[in-house]
Amino acid sequence: MNVNEKLKLEDGTGLTNARYYRSLVGGLIYLTHTRPDITFSVGVVSRFMQSPSKHHLGAVKRILRYIAGTTNYGIWYSHNFKYKLFGFTDSDWAGDLDDRKSTSGNIFSLGSGAISWSSKKQATTALSTSEAEYVAATSAACQAIWLRRLLEDLHQKQIDATEIFCDNKSTIALAKNPTFHGRTKHIEIRYHFIRDLVADGAITMKYCGTDEQVADILTKSLPVKKHIYFMSQIGVCNYESRGSVEN
Repeated sequence: MNVNEKLKLEDGTGLTNARYYRSLVGGLIYLTHTRPDITFSVGVVSRFMQSPSKHHLGAVKRILRYIAGTTNYGIWYSHNFKYKLFGFTDSDWAGDLDDRKSTSGNIFSLGSGAISWSSKKQATTALSTSEAEYVAATSAACQAIWLRRLLEDLHQKQIDATEIFCDNKSTIALAKNPTFHGRTKHIEIRYHFIRDLVADGAITMKYCGTDEQVADILTKSLPVKKHIYFMSQIGVCNYESRGSVEN
C-alpha cells in the first residue's frame, strides 16, 4: 500500500468481481506466514471481502507487484545469535476510517529473525493513543507467554523475563502500575492481564524510540526507506545475496 493510503468501504469507485478479489487476497494471506513485511497491507485489504471496490482491487494489485519484485526475499536465521526471545508492540490509533478502531501489531524474534508476528484490528474502540497501545501490549504479552512455553517444550527455556519494546511511555507506566484509576477504569478487565505478567517477572516492558519501533511495519504503511530498514531488523532480506548459510 502507498504511504498514508487509507481504504474504506465506500470510496465511490464502483464494485469489482468479489470472487476474483477473494481469490487474490486468499493467496496473499497464505504468503503472510513467511512475509511479515506484507502482513499489515494484506490485513487491510482483507477487510473488504464482502463488497470490494475497484480501488480495493488496485491496492491488492500493488501488493502483488511488490511480491513480484521481492520473490527472493525471506526470513534469514543465523546460528551465530543467542536464542533470546524479545518482541515489539505498537498500534495505529483509530486507523480504520469506517469504525475508527485501532490496529494492534506485535512481532517476536529469536536470534536473528522473526518467529511470530500479528497485525489485527482491535475489537473495541480506543479513546486515546495510550489506550490503543495498552491493548496492543496486552495482546503481545499473551503471545510472549505462549512462545515462552513453546520454547520450553523445545528445550530452549527462557530464564530471564522476555523484553517487549514499546514506544509509548504512558503505556509502559500503565503496565507497571497495579492501581486502577480514571485513565483505565473503562478498559475491559482482560486487557489488564499484562500487569500480572509484569509483576510475576515473566515479561518486562522496555521503551524504544519511534525510529526503532519495528512493529510499525505491522500497523501502518511506511516510507520506502523506513520499510526496508525495518525489514532488515526483523530478518527479512534477499537470501540469494547472503551467500553461504554459514554467514
